[in-house]
Amino acid sequence: MTLDDYLADPASRFATVAMADTNGLLRGQMVSVGSLRGIVKNGMGMAPAQLALDPTDVLLTIPGVNDETGDFHDDPLAVDPSSVRRLPWAKPGNDLLVLSNFTGESAKLCPRSILESVLARAGEAGFVPKYGMELEYTLFDETPESARAKGYRNLRTATQHASHDLVIYQAVQTEWYEAVAGICEPLAISLAKMHEEIGPGFMEACIAAGEGLEPADQLMLLKNFIRALALRQGRSVTFMPRWNEQADSQSIHLHISLKDKAGKPLFHDPSQKNGVSQTFRHFLGGLQKYLAEMTLIFLPTVNSYRRFAPGTFAPPGLTWGYENRTTALRVVGHDAGSLRVENRLPGADTNPYLTAAATIAAGVAGILEKAEPDPEIIGSGYAQEAPRDFARSMPEAIERLRGSGFAKDWLGERFVEGFSSTRSGQYDEFRRKVPDVELERFFDLG
Repeated sequence: MTLDDYLADPASRFATVAMADTNGLLRGQMVSVGSLRGIVKNGMGMAPAQLALDPTDVLLTIPGVNDETGDFHDDPLAVDPSSVRRLPWAKPGNDLLVLSNFTGESAKLCPRSILESVLARAGEAGFVPKYGMELEYTLFDETPESARAKGYRNLRTATQHASHDLVIYQAVQTEWYEAVAGICEPLAISLAKMHEEIGPGFMEACIAAGEGLEPADQLMLLKNFIRALALRQGRSVTFMPRWNEQADSQSIHLHISLKDKAGKPLFHDPSQKNGVSQTFRHFLGGLQKYLAEMTLIFLPTVNSYRRFAPGTFAPPGLTWGYENRTTALRVVGHDAGSLRVENRLPGADTNPYLTAAATIAAGVAGILEKAEPDPEIIGSGYAQEAPRDFARSMPEAIERLRGSGFAKDWLGERFVEGFSSTRSGQYDEFRRKVPDVELERFFDLG
């Protein structure tokens, strides 16, 4: 189905025009087919202040958008006809979904537009990224209301025990897995695999590798509609990197390789150890050189940093190793078609467009600069000191991004200013909170 087909069908009534905010949530409006015809030509107005919203619509501040100089104006969204999908559960004639980007000045703040810009710059340098993503989440047999009533404690997870790859639990939850696969068909999501992960109710769904905006589009859609599926079933999911003290860390892992314009894989050289080419080494060197400056993109919320508590299976530093899950940058694969690097730093709360953009930018810059990586980690990365590290707190991550000339160059000064401002606002808001654990520990005798 194309956008033109839908517009030409006399049975078509409504469509949903959606864009991605900085938190990875889709926001948009249902419009009539008559309105959509005009939107395709002229765009649809949307307030860039949407990009200043936290997930529960707490309005954070972006300078020039919603501060004392802002006027809460609309800027046009341009629809992307190649992104057309069908909405799960919607009736024919009301089921078209099309993604869009901000244009003009607001494009500098728009995650999808930023990835589009980075991909174009990589292409100008002669590189075509191929990437896929893994999404980790926890499924609960709780409604949002019951979870809130319990104070988000003692929640009933979909499985009682940790269940890494246990087929018995996958069999018990056949209806859930089939339902996830079912929504992927109309949403045109190339779902590669699903399985149980390392905690109660902890699951993973993986997007097949592809090119351009498509893998990030698909991960964005999967993340939003898995949540919608759970809500429709009277259940809940969370993408919090660490939702309680016993839970392990939840991530979005990005797998990436590069080809040249002729389609030749660039990461494989059979004459080198593990087939890692010199170009691949420079890509790894760029990731090690620049990811730390962009920690805030990969760890964007106050909860993100709890993922790295001692004892969790999270990266110990900006290390790399071949088939080594105790490093942040895991080299995977055995031939030209499969060799790639897995960026294990991003949390499950990150924005897929920004995660892909920052990773591609750092790696491509490493190739252009011929950056050399640190020595490969052999054995457990947890038992060795990492020579390079990412930011370990939100204030440090904010300052690193604000001071990053690299991020300003590749992602844009306006984005760095706006994203840092919203994250700083979030951190300040939570600094004023008094957590329950502090009351429990210090109220009587502190």
